[in-house]
Amino acid sequence: MVGGELLYQVGLTLLEGVGDVVAKNLLAYCGNAEEIFKANKAHLLKIPGVGEGLAKAIISQQHVLKAAEKEVRFIEENNIETLFFTNEKYPQRLKYCSDSPVLLYYKGNADLNAEKIVAIVGTRQPTDYGREQTEKLVNELRGSGILVVSGLAYGIDVLAHKKALENDLDTVGVVAHGLDRMYPQTHTSIAMKMQKQGGILTDFRSGTNPDAVNFPNRNLIVAGMCDALIVMESKRDGGSLITATIANSYNKDVFAFPGKSTDIMSEGCNGFIKSNK
Repeated sequence: MVGGELLYQVGLTLLEGVGDVVAKNLLAYCGNAEEIFKANKAHLLKIPGVGEGLAKAIISQQHVLKAAEKEVRFIEENNIETLFFTNEKYPQRLKYCSDSPVLLYYKGNADLNAEKIVAIVGTRQPTDYGREQTEKLVNELRGSGILVVSGLAYGIDVLAHKKALENDLDTVGVVAHGLDRMYPQTHTSIAMKMQKQGGILTDFRSGTNPDAVNFPNRNLIVAGMCDALIVMESKRDGGSLITATIANSYNKDVFAFPGKSTDIMSEGCNGFIKSNK
């Protein structure tokens, strides 16, 4: 069997019914991922969040190690760095968010615990104003050593990544799928550049599609690993406002660029400012 402790760490994330919060409780009581798979029912029932049904399920899910073994092979063959919750390279700002992922998959060379980290998010359909302000902001960060984080989506996200590269800033893209693919596919070339001057980060294993249900995880990581989050441009119901709301719940500094009161693409930012968020 391949993988050592990594095998059990991946296996932990595959246990049905075990989310990130319960997984951390299991780790706290069992010591490490391997011991969770060796624990008996009586021990498991003493752990907060683990009832009779879940204890039985954990014991009966030894088969997940087969799936974990396949994933470990993929990790090793593709030089992917795994950042378990207890790893010192794990983003420490994110670690202290209660719902942070137990395991992250990473391809890159940026320090995810850089001294200063700024997340820049916004609409996928920016106006000229939104593009200009994003470019100006990132240009002014040149020489600061700040790590720029975003979601590698169309629009503001990818523009922030591109301008960061142009200004010799490390930039990390958080994606909502496995590292065996890239979404959007048109961002493959910039993703390759980012791996040499930043990185690509996810909590999803290989084979995972960028389904809509996965994007809240992506938003959580972006919000959790930064010091400050900036919304450049957003509609009233824009997805970037979800990330900003999460950042607020983590007590991060949240900023929004104001726009014209008549501009639909600025309604979200203006509303956030008006409500003191």
